[in-house]
Amino acid sequence: MAWQGLMAEFLQVPAVTRAYTAACVLTTAAVVWRLVTNFLFFGPLGFSFFFNMLFVYPAPFRYCRMLEEGSFRGRTADFVFMFLFGGVLMTLLGLLGSLFFLGQALTVMLVYVWSRRNPQVRVNFFGLLTFQAPFLPWALMGFSLLLGNSILVDLLGIAVGHIYYFLEDVLPNQPGGKRLLLTPSFLQQGDLCPIFQLSSQGTWPRLHEVRCRRGPGPGSSALSATPKL
Repeated sequence: MAWQGLMAEFLQVPAVTRAYTAACVLTTAAVVWRLVTNFLFFGPLGFSFFFNMLFVYPAPFRYCRMLEEGSFRGRTADFVFMFLFGGVLMTLLGLLGSLFFLGQALTVMLVYVWSRRNPQVRVNFFGLLTFQAPFLPWALMGFSLLLGNSILVDLLGIAVGHIYYFLEDVLPNQPGGKRLLLTPSFLQQGDLCPIFQLSSQGTWPRLHEVRCRRGPGPGSSALSATPKL
């Protein structure tokens, strides 16, 4: 086999050269992980980073939780698929705009989807302003601009969030419209759900106890209080 011959040739290389070559190959191959880790990066360590972690970014994460416990309750597979859809679309659009770190864009997308599904909810913005939920993504973009950050990442998150919201919530309800975003069947089989779900006792559930089934529609919500940033 060609593969066995290649391995035999590689093992004949001196130890230091072999280790250096392997490190180069593995590091180069690992660049594919940047397609995922770029959504987990929120900037270099510094005052701006810690300020954002303490005062800005907890808000989008809160709305992510409200989405999962609200309109995506019982729909883990659909929620995961929203992340996948948003991530792929942001990566493609980000390449066109030379945007390579998309963590903030993903959180803005989550905030946008939540805000459009809860248009009557009033949001308290840092105790300074109170407005309807659909204005929240734009307020976060304005705050990002005040901090000296580029708003292109926020605009990307808003654009992708709107595309998802239109395809998932608007288009299927139009005359002659249909649902185009169909969650892949492998996400709905239950084999991935234990990764994301814990039982009320804090232990991993058995596989047959979890089903990634479709629950209430996207318009449902469990919110009753005014959220605060």
